[in-house]
Amino acid sequence: MSNVQSLLARRNPAYALEQAFYTDPDVFQADLEAIHYRDWLFAIPACELVKTGDYVTYTVGAYQVIIVRGADNQIRAFHNNCRHRGSIICKAAKGNSPKLVCPYHQWTYELDGSLIWARDMGPDFDPKQHGLKTVHCRELAGLVYICLADEAPDFDTFANKARPYLEPHDLSNAKVAFESTIIEKGNWKLVWENNRECYHCGGNHPSLCRTFPDDPSVTGIEGGETPAFMQAHFDRCEAAGMPSQFYLHDDGQYRLARMPLKEGAESYTLDGKSAVRRFLGRSPFADAGTLLKFHYPSTWNHFLADHSIVFRITPVSPTETEVTTKWLVNKDAVEGVDYDVKRLTEVWMATNDEDRRVVEDNQMGINSPAYVPGPYSGIQESGVLQFTDWYCSTLARHLAPDTMAAE
Repeated sequence: MSNVQSLLARRNPAYALEQAFYTDPDVFQADLEAIHYRDWLFAIPACELVKTGDYVTYTVGAYQVIIVRGADNQIRAFHNNCRHRGSIICKAAKGNSPKLVCPYHQWTYELDGSLIWARDMGPDFDPKQHGLKTVHCRELAGLVYICLADEAPDFDTFANKARPYLEPHDLSNAKVAFESTIIEKGNWKLVWENNRECYHCGGNHPSLCRTFPDDPSVTGIEGGETPAFMQAHFDRCEAAGMPSQFYLHDDGQYRLARMPLKEGAESYTLDGKSAVRRFLGRSPFADAGTLLKFHYPSTWNHFLADHSIVFRITPVSPTETEVTTKWLVNKDAVEGVDYDVKRLTEVWMATNDEDRRVVEDNQMGINSPAYVPGPYSGIQESGVLQFTDWYCSTLARHLAPDTMAAE
């Protein structure tokens, strides 16, 4: 890790990161071990697990995880490894099973992870000692987070702050109307950096720019006095019972703010009107804007009056990142009656593909020996600077000798 630490030590905070941060396998492994294997990660919306036995599998680096709804209605997460000889248990991306059965030797686990059947293991075998290994799992207002660390960091501070912002969107009564997964051939940090600014939006996102403002006061990190138009929007929403005021946590890991869309826009559609007739949540007005929530390193989200969109970012390799997008609508909304899937998704389907292209172009340029980090725009890229500050400080903290020794 000494090479990674030396890269961090010579970083110029006003400039983009050096090439190795986006290409080097050792840096990528450090990212996994110091960040993705330690921090809370957004996994799925809870509405994907409706019935007892519903499960979803999720892979993060070397880890494979099962997330399942138990008979007691509680959502739990387990390592997807049989306690016999290590075979994976659930091979499908999602499904339903009354028990979790290893396909190799049929060791059978209850939905709470306890081992309930193992053939021919002898009289001294104690099944209580061989339950599935648990993964920390928390549900927050309809969003499921997991943590792969043996001891998880604090979750309650984030949850208590975010819950009032999320509750008006009633995600417990949502369903997934559509989902998309793409692999962007770029480092996970490039995916995040691209998300954290709209400097590129005017030249790359014609559909999104119909409704989403590229004003850096909306897309960046607040500094100084809140613009009057934004404060008026916050005040209007909060008076209607929807927490909205800009909030960035002290360590920079998460941000919450209910930002206005362009004047007259209600949702991310080509005509700016609502995409779903039956709203998800209890917004008193259609033009409530979008609750912008990010939580590094795994998710950014848009929660609108009519529907919500959740994004999950998963590193695959030094130059590959999986981006999963899910559009959530009211569970009672009827496709073809209350919403049209194409109209609901076309803006962000196009935007995701456009973002994939710019991230991949960025990665290709960084791969060149001619790449030299350039300066950030203080006006347009405050969000990028904030992300890279969080990333570098988090990585440095977890790689510090005293931290490693304590663990």
